[in-house]
Amino acid sequence: MMRMKSIMAGLVASVAFVSMAGACEMTLKSSDTHPDGYPTVEAVKSMGAELEATTDGKLCIEIFHSKQLGEEKDTIEQTQFGAIDMNRVSLGPFNNIIEETQIPSLPYIFRSVDHMHKVMDGPVGQQILDAFADHDLIGLAFYDGGSRSFYNREKPINSMDDLKGMKFRVMQSDMFVDMVSALGANATPMPYGEVYSSIQTGVIDGAENNWPSYDTSGHFEVAKYYTLDQHLIVPEVLVMSKITWDKLSADEQAKVRTAAKNSVAVMRDLWVKQEKISEDKVRAAGVEIVTDIDKTPFIDAMKPVYEKYVKSDKLKKMVSEIQATQ
Repeated sequence: MMRMKSIMAGLVASVAFVSMAGACEMTLKSSDTHPDGYPTVEAVKSMGAELEATTDGKLCIEIFHSKQLGEEKDTIEQTQFGAIDMNRVSLGPFNNIIEETQIPSLPYIFRSVDHMHKVMDGPVGQQILDAFADHDLIGLAFYDGGSRSFYNREKPINSMDDLKGMKFRVMQSDMFVDMVSALGANATPMPYGEVYSSIQTGVIDGAENNWPSYDTSGHFEVAKYYTLDQHLIVPEVLVMSKITWDKLSADEQAKVRTAAKNSVAVMRDLWVKQEKISEDKVRAAGVEIVTDIDKTPFIDAMKPVYEKYVKSDKLKKMVSEIQATQ
């Protein structure tokens, strides 16, 4: 824990936040698996500060970061049952629960981070947020999860052939298992907290993630080959328990939504800064970075993944709308 805190201490322009939880009528318990100081944690802090101000201290947010309340899969269920009020989770673990979340989780669905922002800030993003309501959750906002790439302990990955037979950790999502399999590698779903030791001991060869996670997790210490294939640009989502939501007045619900939306800009600004800090640190540590890679074979290999997960007319329409977004 101390190692993570020291890493994140270098984050520029972190958001000041003073909890008034003791004086609040309702304190919302918010979960995040990322460490204190991480952009998503700081964004929720900014949301809490705004909410305290706009409700005259009636509503507060208490953040439990660093997996204090459990891994993402476990916290989703706790949020549905109302044991956790708010939760920041990657869309990946929702793929087997809410079919709409599968679309932004598709490999290579977004052309760039800017393209992802335009999509998730628009009608498609709102459609996905609305879908959470049928699963005892209220979708509030999307945060950045960066672009995910492969890293491993064995060798540089320069082509699809280099992936064959290798074992990579993926999030607990059937789609991500199928993605890795389509590339000729072996997928091993496991909680994020088990990845470091699993790479270190050879249980798996590597994993896939973004610059900040590769850095703050310490994975770059045991997996010193990082290939920027950028197969996924999966947003993260901030949700609230519907049980908690229903306890709020209409005015309070509106203020929660506004504060959540306003926190997005805070998160994105901090994310850009953190990506640069993490990339510089990883490069300085001597990690071998592969940037010159032909993505075309990787993209072509995803055809069976799209055929499996994009079946209904509703989902096909979402894919078309994303591809048409400029």
